[in-house]
Amino acid sequence: MAEDQSPIVVWFREDLRLSDNPALWNAVNSDQPLLCVFILDEQSAGIRPFGGAARWWLHGSLEALGNALADRGGQLHIFRGSANELILRIATASKASAVFWNRRYGAAERKIDETAKQTLREQGIAAESFNGHLIHEPWTVKNSSQRPYRVFSAFWRAVQSLGSPAQPHPRPEHLRPSALPAELSRSLVSLDDLNLEPHQPDWASGLRLTWQRGESGAQHCLEEFLDDRLTSYATARDRPDQAGTSRLSPYLRFGNISVREVWYAALAKGAASLEFGTERNLEKMLSELGWREFSYHLLYHHPELATRNFDSRFDEIAWRSDPPAIAAWQKGRTGYPLVDAGMRELWTTGWMHNRVRMIVASFLTKHLFVDWREGERWFWETLVDADPANNPASWQWVAGSGADAAPYFRIFNPVLQGEKFDPDGNYVKRWVPELSKLPSAFVHKPWKASPVQLQAAEVVLGETYPHRIVDHEFARDRALEGFRGLKSSPAKAK
Repeated sequence: MAEDQSPIVVWFREDLRLSDNPALWNAVNSDQPLLCVFILDEQSAGIRPFGGAARWWLHGSLEALGNALADRGGQLHIFRGSANELILRIATASKASAVFWNRRYGAAERKIDETAKQTLREQGIAAESFNGHLIHEPWTVKNSSQRPYRVFSAFWRAVQSLGSPAQPHPRPEHLRPSALPAELSRSLVSLDDLNLEPHQPDWASGLRLTWQRGESGAQHCLEEFLDDRLTSYATARDRPDQAGTSRLSPYLRFGNISVREVWYAALAKGAASLEFGTERNLEKMLSELGWREFSYHLLYHHPELATRNFDSRFDEIAWRSDPPAIAAWQKGRTGYPLVDAGMRELWTTGWMHNRVRMIVASFLTKHLFVDWREGERWFWETLVDADPANNPASWQWVAGSGADAAPYFRIFNPVLQGEKFDPDGNYVKRWVPELSKLPSAFVHKPWKASPVQLQAAEVVLGETYPHRIVDHEFARDRALEGFRGLKSSPAKAK
């Protein structure tokens, strides 16, 4: 193969899109043919397998990416196995001049990438990585002591001081593909061979009704949010009974859209002529991107974020083992309507409103006094946006063990939270239909309704809807007793 025909391998991972894909963009602009590949690696040391809902999302994202590449003359080649072994085989068999990819930030993923760079370069093959996932790289944001930030507000000010992110790259309109060598064709697998989607039982019908996976779905979701909800985002985002959030999280998690695209589209739509921070809704929306950024900052500097307490004082907590209560929480059968609504929304759609996520997480860790890792694992399995940084960082935040955490003694009252953020009970009535006939005054506390009101609403506590599995005041006192001693010892990050 002539030197100018040597392909560049574009290695897709968590960047399943064409727009603002730095690895793809730089490969296209090399004027060399491209070999686009995806490797499902579930065997390398430390790799955390995708949960069921995320696997479902990955299938749709790969299908959409393959179609988008084909529309522009390209092709996506899918492999399964050890990423390091396969990427070297692909590059050498195709006589590639380079392999390009966008960076990941988990410890196991970084190890894979470091090894890939070393082995490729030893073979005389260039290996280049790019930032396609974050506003700024984690190692570029440090405090005055050159240490990682532990407090979000200070971190976010530092990010803002670095200026706006790089402008997004446009989507390439035409691709020059390279033929796949025959020896690699034998290792190819089809998308269906990956077995990412459920079959028997097929539990994804609600997910299919809720989401359009892939880059086109991401762009449509962003446009809809900017057109309809940005102007009320700062307040409506806390109302689960309203369509007030962006719902972009699964698209960002799988790289169906880049954070830079979201950033600049929001600026253009919300306040093209305004300085950053002068428009409340825009500022709040961008700060939510900042929280995502902060979570990756934490993951990069604390690789065991999903398995170890960030604050080591919590290592001494005697969490309860209560399988029946955990099962009731998972199934949305706790007897607290707002908690149950959230857990049923999660099971049906693979997603949950952010305000409700905090409430159900607080319920598990404070009301049931169950280790936050139990909840993190359940969310990892059931969320379409199960993110390796956001998921554990947010669970630790609620539990009180994380960076810049909510105080351990903050225990959300699910009744008061429901009355404040779902005042008419519409969210609960949608996901807990057995309470739909209750008066709004009692939908968040059906145990307070009179026998006549319950009968009229066709509610039989303990039969059609469960009794509360724990009393709020009892649970609050038990949690505070369990946390006793934390206040007197200094916090220490691991």
